[in-house]
Amino acid sequence: MPKGPTRRAPSKAKDDGRKTVAQNRRARHDYDILDSVEAGIVLVGSEVKSLREGKAQIREAYARIDDGEMWLFGAHIPPWIHANGFGAHDPERKRKLLLHRRELISIANEVNQDGLNLVPLSIYFKDGRAKVEVALARGRHTYDKRRALAERDANRDAERAFADS
Repeated sequence: MPKGPTRRAPSKAKDDGRKTVAQNRRARHDYDILDSVEAGIVLVGSEVKSLREGKAQIREAYARIDDGEMWLFGAHIPPWIHANGFGAHDPERKRKLLLHRRELISIANEVNQDGLNLVPLSIYFKDGRAKVEVALARGRHTYDKRRALAERDANRDAERAFADS
């Protein structure tokens, strides 16, 4: 048996240079995800340091388009532990999201016409830059949530039965 490092299959997260910091798992339960877009996020230095430590929550976050710009509200990025006083930031401040003008206009049109919501799905680093995956979503009713759970369970049971035979 050769000595030295063993090789493992590369994980998907390393293939695209993506390191996930925070996910909104509840969004896929509460909303029907129609489309998603990747947006850059404007941060201050202590926010970047805090994100690199993996400290962020986007459970209650949402995005909104105001005056031709997209903003992220309700995302909680706690102050970096070493940034006290000068350099510290407000953890609940609104943050500007960076998109191309054409993308922003098409998203704004869909939100205004169809009454869709803008829900952040995840915050991650891609090639060293902080990104947010924002989804165009339609809210689900309680009976839709139950139906989705029942369909998922039925599909899981069918896959198990198929795998066993």
